[in-house]
Amino acid sequence: MECRLTLLAAALTIAALAGAAAQEPKQTPTDITKDAPKAAKPGGILRMYHRETPGGISIHEEATYSTNTPMMGVFNNLVIYDQHKPQNSLDTVVPELATSWSWNADKTQLTFLLRDGVKWHDGQPFTAKDVKCTWDMLRGVSQATFRKNPRKDWYENVSEVSLNGANGVTFSLKRPQPSLLAMLASGYSPVYPCHVPPAQMRTHPIGTGPYRFVEMKQNETIKLVKNSDYWKKGLPYLDGIEFAIIPNRSTAVLAFVTGKVDMTFPTEVTVALQKDIKAQVPNAVCDLEPTNVNTNLIINRDAPPFDNPDLRSAMAMALDRKAFVDILFQGQADIGGALLPPPSRCPPATSRSIAIPPSSSSISSRTSTSMPSSRPWSRACGSPRSPARIIRSAST
Repeated sequence: MECRLTLLAAALTIAALAGAAAQEPKQTPTDITKDAPKAAKPGGILRMYHRETPGGISIHEEATYSTNTPMMGVFNNLVIYDQHKPQNSLDTVVPELATSWSWNADKTQLTFLLRDGVKWHDGQPFTAKDVKCTWDMLRGVSQATFRKNPRKDWYENVSEVSLNGANGVTFSLKRPQPSLLAMLASGYSPVYPCHVPPAQMRTHPIGTGPYRFVEMKQNETIKLVKNSDYWKKGLPYLDGIEFAIIPNRSTAVLAFVTGKVDMTFPTEVTVALQKDIKAQVPNAVCDLEPTNVNTNLIINRDAPPFDNPDLRSAMAMALDRKAFVDILFQGQADIGGALLPPPSRCPPATSRSIAIPPSSSSISSRTSTSMPSSRPWSRACGSPRSPARIIRSAST
C-alpha cells in the first residue's frame, strides 16, 4: 500500500512499472494527457518515504522498482501504458517520446516516428540517435557499455536498431515478437541520452522527464525538482518530489500517521498495518488490490535432501496455501500460480496445452513454491503497477 494526500493525487505525474498483455495496439494512439485531472492545481512538494537506498539510480542497470519509483519521473519512454487506465494491455499503450508506431506486414519491423522539440535536461535536443544508442547499449553491441545489464535478454530477438532520419527509428526482429511493444512500454525502458556516458547516468542522470534529478544522500533522501522546460505543456503540477529513506517499515508508517510524509512506498503496507493506520487516521483512503508479485518459499535445490525433485514436489503439495491467505494476509491475498500465456501465431502442430494439477499449480521448475501475494497495488495516481495505497484526506 501507499499513503498520499488526496490533494496531491491529481498532481502526481510519476510513471509506474508496467505489465503487459499480447494484443494489437491501435495505430493512432491517443495523447497520454487527454484524460488528465481537470481540478489539479500546480505547486507543492510531494513527500514520500522510500524503503531503502537504491542500489543505483540508473534504471537500465538496476533490477527493481526501488530505482524505478523515484527515477521514472526523470525520464520518458518511447511509449508507455496509459497511466489513467487501471490495467495494462497493448490496447492501453500510448505515445510518449514517439508520436506513433507501426509494424510491417510480417511483424518483424517496428517503426516509430519521434516527437519534435524535446530537450534533455542539459538543453541538448532529443533525436533518433538517442534511441539507437540506448538499445545498442542494452543489446551489448555499442562501444559504451552498462556496468550491469539485467534486461539484455529482453532484446535478444532484436537484430538491429536503425535510423530513419532525425525523427524515425526501426527495431528489426529475427522473428515476430508481439511482446516487444509491451516491453518498450515498461517502466524499465526509458530512453537515455547518447551524449551522456553511462558512468554519469549512475550518479547524476539526465533525462527528458517532468522532473530533474537533484541529489541522493545515502540512507537519507532522494530529491527531484520540477522540469520547467518539460515538453508536455502545463506539466508537471508538482514543484518537486522528496523521498525520505526509511528502511524500517514501522517507522515509515509512523511517519505517515504523524504527517511527515504524504505517501508510503509501493507494497510496504500490509493488511494488518492498513487496519492500524485506519484506526489512527480515520480519514485515510485505502485501496487494496492484487499485484503479480508472489511471496515465495525458496530452497537450495543443490543441497541434500532438497536435491531430490520428488521431495521438493512433496513439500510444495504439503503447504496449506489457504491457511497463509486466511492467517497471514487476513483473507486479502490470492494463491500463486504459473502464468502460461497462449502461443502467438504458432502453427497448430507446434502448439499444445499444458495441464497443471491444482495441487502443484504454484510449482515453478520444481525448485520454488509461490505463496499468496501480500503486495497490493492501486489505480490511484495513474499507476497501473503501483501498490495499494492509503491516502490522507486533503481536509487535514
